[in-house]
Amino acid sequence: MAHVITIKNNCPFTIWPGIQGNPGHEHLGNGGFSLGSQKTHTFNTPRNWAGRIWGRTRCNSKGKCETGDCGNKIQCNGAGGVPPVSLAEMTFTGAGGLDFYDVSLVDGYNLPIRMLPTAQFKSSKKGKYDCKPAGCVSDLNSRCPSELAVRTSGGSSVVACKSACAKFNTDTYCCRGSHNTPATCKSSSWPKNYPSYFKAACPDAYSYAYDDTTSTFTCRGNPSTNYDVIFCP
Repeated sequence: MAHVITIKNNCPFTIWPGIQGNPGHEHLGNGGFSLGSQKTHTFNTPRNWAGRIWGRTRCNSKGKCETGDCGNKIQCNGAGGVPPVSLAEMTFTGAGGLDFYDVSLVDGYNLPIRMLPTAQFKSSKKGKYDCKPAGCVSDLNSRCPSELAVRTSGGSSVVACKSACAKFNTDTYCCRGSHNTPATCKSSSWPKNYPSYFKAACPDAYSYAYDDTTSTFTCRGNPSTNYDVIFCP
């Protein structure tokens, strides 16, 4: 075990973090658990672990959650979260020995989230994306376009914001078919530039599939870096 990931819940309510290892990687903590307000939970990970972490909200005792549900169970055990969810994604000890990490809104948004290295790293201090915090700390639910908004069962408040792909399921919005390259999938040419809503509020998070040039962070371990993943930072 090399890296330490500390998940912190700074939200004023309980969340249920979900954890999914990439293919070939373990699902830490069997994939999910409950985390009370102002509580933390720490994991040790293998040196080359890769996966994603997200937050689920308003889960009942059986594991059915209002957002981020992974199949009506507390421990997701390999199941991903149902969009829309804010994701922290990471690949440790990847190309060139670097850790790669980002916060993605490609699958939509449900909670503010930040990921940052906390100890044992070498920063060149030269680049914006070198060992700096990645994240989306704004409340996007309050500014979500109405056609993308996911509301509570009573409809009184917005609890998540869908991606344009999830809402409209077209090749253009989903960067599929003839739109599956960086050159042919540019949100500025979409019928409506939905990623601009996300990007304006959260410039350091992925807003759609080919937004990686302004969203991917790297850090070099010394020998292995520790990270915090913070909800409601």
